[in-house]
Amino acid sequence: MVIGILQVELRIEGADSLKDKRRVVASLKDRLHREHQVSVAEVDTQDIHRTATLGMAVVSTAVPHCQSVLDGILNKLRSGRGYVLANHRIEILSGAGKD
Repeated sequence: MVIGILQVELRIEGADSLKDKRRVVASLKDRLHREHQVSVAEVDTQDIHRTATLGMAVVSTAVPHCQSVLDGILNKLRSGRGYVLANHRIEILSGAGKD
């Protein structure tokens, strides 16, 4: 089993309130989940209206598949509208297999 983890920090352009931020974040979370079959959650900076920290996870049987999915998400986030990708971190965890 392989687990790919991606954490991103986004700067939300034009967000003047938490309501503005949540609208952008909710739409983005839904789209990433639907298009890439990953779990997505806001994991930090919930009370800062111009910054969003999202965590994503994908489970697979192969490292290249996990890396490909996470790279695809990063490419999409780099070209997004309404926010700027400020920072990211990828981690790939590989299980031992059968007991």
